[in-house]
Amino acid sequence: MIDVPLSVLDLAPVAATGSAGEALRHTTALAVRAEQLGYRRFWVAEHHNMPAIASSSPAVLIAHLAAATSTIRVGSGGVMLPNHAPLVVAEQFGTLEALHPGRVDLGIGRAPGTDQVTALALRRTMEGLSAEAFPQELADLISYFTGEESRLRITATPGLGDMPAIWLLGSSGFSAQLAGILGLPFSFAHHFSSANTLPALALYRQHFQPSKWLDKPYAMVAVNAVCAEDDERAEYLAGPAMLSFLRMRTGRPQPLATPEEAARYPYTDQELVVARQRFEGQALGSPETVARQLTELRERTGADELMLTTMVYDIADRIRSFELIAERLGTQS
Repeated sequence: MIDVPLSVLDLAPVAATGSAGEALRHTTALAVRAEQLGYRRFWVAEHHNMPAIASSSPAVLIAHLAAATSTIRVGSGGVMLPNHAPLVVAEQFGTLEALHPGRVDLGIGRAPGTDQVTALALRRTMEGLSAEAFPQELADLISYFTGEESRLRITATPGLGDMPAIWLLGSSGFSAQLAGILGLPFSFAHHFSSANTLPALALYRQHFQPSKWLDKPYAMVAVNAVCAEDDERAEYLAGPAMLSFLRMRTGRPQPLATPEEAARYPYTDQELVVARQRFEGQALGSPETVARQLTELRERTGADELMLTTMVYDIADRIRSFELIAERLGTQS
């Protein structure tokens, strides 16, 4: 048993031989199974112009997942606030909270979740590409839910009085400090920014101020996790995620390759170094190996919760990975 709750972050991966609809149905099946296994929360992430990821509209997908489940918390990991008007986000997540009270998490990020050209299409002006207004946009968003300290004479309905749990997400120190100052829970993206994990968590705890939401810091760490019956099988299943990571980093995003295609890919030495970065400091292997890696990560970071993200080709393998981890570690929901 691990002494912190375990949760799930899913990107609705689109397989090379599949469709976005199939990817979304698989994500729904995973959410149902994660609830049965006792995982605490199930989040989906906002990404755009990425052929391998179907979770471009978190609020819509969360509504579907909430209706398909009954107890697991559902939410965004996250909504990229600069892409949206705060009022729209307040109304969307106010609606979700009104429909599913006490089950909705609104994880907020400030990155675009895409390339600059697509970010411009989302934000529509060059000025909108800046994240300088993020603290004020976040303050406006919160005020729509609370009705306090609002500089805008607007009532969000639903929204006012229907406030989901708000989290700040980050992969560097900025959001960590802001989350601490505001007394909000903080989720760090260890799964793609592992070198910054410990410094960011230190900043969060250093700057934390008690609030109406939290009296002490609460930090969650998101980690890549692929678990199979043995280490060799897990590494084989992780091949598509490694290849997808390489293609994304080199500006060639494609739907998720099959494990066979990934195993045949002719990596150069330099490409192999980049691809393997996907699982540096992460969790990959048999139940025993993954249990050791997650326990070490928990001890190293002092995380209050771990969120697992599993990018494998076949939904049966994805579900089995979460089953093996739950059986070996428990989920502490």
